[in-house]
Amino acid sequence: MGYKVEPIKADEAPAPSLLAPLRSLFLRAGVLPFFLVAAIVIFSFASAQFLTVQNLTNVARQSVYLVLVSLGQMLVLVTGGFDLSVGTAIALTSVVSASTMVAAVAVFPDSVWLVIALGLCAGFCAAAVVGLLNGLGISVFGVSPFIMTLGVQSVGAGIALFITGGVPIGNLPFEFADFFGFGRVFGVPVPVLIALVAIAVMWIVMNRLRIGAEVYAVGGNIKAAHLSGINTAKTLFLSYLACSLLASLAGILLTARVESGETNLGGSIGLESIAACVIAGVSLRGGIGRVENVVLVAFFIVLVQNGMNVMQIGSYMQMVLLGSLLILAVIIDQLRYRMLLVRR
Repeated sequence: MGYKVEPIKADEAPAPSLLAPLRSLFLRAGVLPFFLVAAIVIFSFASAQFLTVQNLTNVARQSVYLVLVSLGQMLVLVTGGFDLSVGTAIALTSVVSASTMVAAVAVFPDSVWLVIALGLCAGFCAAAVVGLLNGLGISVFGVSPFIMTLGVQSVGAGIALFITGGVPIGNLPFEFADFFGFGRVFGVPVPVLIALVAIAVMWIVMNRLRIGAEVYAVGGNIKAAHLSGINTAKTLFLSYLACSLLASLAGILLTARVESGETNLGGSIGLESIAACVIAGVSLRGGIGRVENVVLVAFFIVLVQNGMNVMQIGSYMQMVLLGSLLILAVIIDQLRYRMLLVRR
């Protein structure tokens, strides 16, 4: 006995859920797009100044430093480690470059850009030493990234304080701050242009070059990477060196912004960069991470801080709100990963 199947008419077909596209976006991109839209809507209603070109340009300029440090942090996180010494790399870059410029002015008073170039080279070299120490300790001697970078952070902070005696180094060349701190090219702030170049280079390295594939392989399974012919020690070494150099670049731009060499410029940016990477989906176990997500999260964190300033929320409450937001983002992201596993 057969059964006749009646076709469902078009007007009787179940309508697709309105939440389906949002669920699909959440599974693909995570919680960040929703947080970003919510922040823009809330802060826009709270203040008419929030979405102005001037304020958004200011946010872009302020986010440069966290973006640069987060890119370097992502690199070492993908290898399965992390770097607590990025703040020290920034501080050393600041005080060494400032000290060098002040000393060089006395020798080359009529060659301002030579003085600036010497200062930049000295700052990058100081940060490179931090990266070299981290890289050697972790890749050659097998020291835990936590212990190694924490120790280097302590040593570097002490050296920076010894150089300055805890006093900021001023009297830097006017051209240095005028260009690297406040300069514009075609109306775009110089720090933003430098960050855009760094982002583009980092994206190419991680997505188009062999070294990027090796970094992901080392973070995914270092033993398998070694057996497949990858020089894992070299990959780890270069990752920590690049992380310090990116932090150094942020240190140069911060020094130009405040127009002095200071030991406290690194502050809490190390932990903020790790938080930005984790929210962006970079795995603490290594092997997973996307450049564009890290950049977007770093911008989002600074955007929220700016919005709370516009709303005149006190600094103490800002810490509470921002910390709660970060915890909530990580919890929701963990739920997303569980949904993805069930879907598979």
